[in-house]
Amino acid sequence: MFYYLLKYVLLGPLLRLVFRPRIEGLEHVPASGPAIVAGNHLSFSDHFLMPAILKRRITFLAKAEYFTGPGLKGRLTAFFFRSAGQIPVDRSGKEAGQAAIREGLGVLGRGELLGIYPEGTRSHDGRLYKGKVGVAVMALRAGVPVVPCAMIGTFEAQPPGKVVPRVRRVTIRFGEPLDFSRYAGMEKEKAVLRAVTDEIMYAILSLSEQEYVDRYAAVVKAEQADASKERRFPRTPLG
Repeated sequence: MFYYLLKYVLLGPLLRLVFRPRIEGLEHVPASGPAIVAGNHLSFSDHFLMPAILKRRITFLAKAEYFTGPGLKGRLTAFFFRSAGQIPVDRSGKEAGQAAIREGLGVLGRGELLGIYPEGTRSHDGRLYKGKVGVAVMALRAGVPVVPCAMIGTFEAQPPGKVVPRVRRVTIRFGEPLDFSRYAGMEKEKAVLRAVTDEIMYAILSLSEQEYVDRYAAVVKAEQADASKERRFPRTPLG
């Protein structure tokens, strides 16, 4: 299987050489059975570093744009991401969240590990942002534990816009599994979903020691993009 060829022969050894990852708390990842690994997202490399160091296969939900590029390059990119255990999810439109949840529940239903970034997008400034509740919906519907994970140093090694990562040691830290069985059957309660998501984000924050921002990363990114556009093309009064 190409996933294991990437993991043990083609990509995994290269990632270990470049990042020399220090692994902490790996014993907290269940050796079998379904579970969610929820982590912060600082770098493009995160998609591949965690699968490279885990003993089990893990499947991530990835944005559909990675799978729909034009031409030969687009087809090769899509093949690479699928081979690396990524599932495309369309993040646009009203049904995007439900599609991601369906895909995630399918992975958990097969007894596998599901990787998810509750922030919904990469951090553009290294801070940890508010989590979206999809992770809570999946955890409660599937009745599975959530293992918090912190990627430390990947932002400095490969910040947004940098194609070739710097040679730099990083840390991947796993926390104790979070059990939400006390909320069984309450996955439609908005207050419960928010509470579960915030507990997951707090666990990630405790591991990563990042600065926390109680806003969605995508909203902050959009605001900053609008402000940058306004500075470059300021509006002029009519008349």
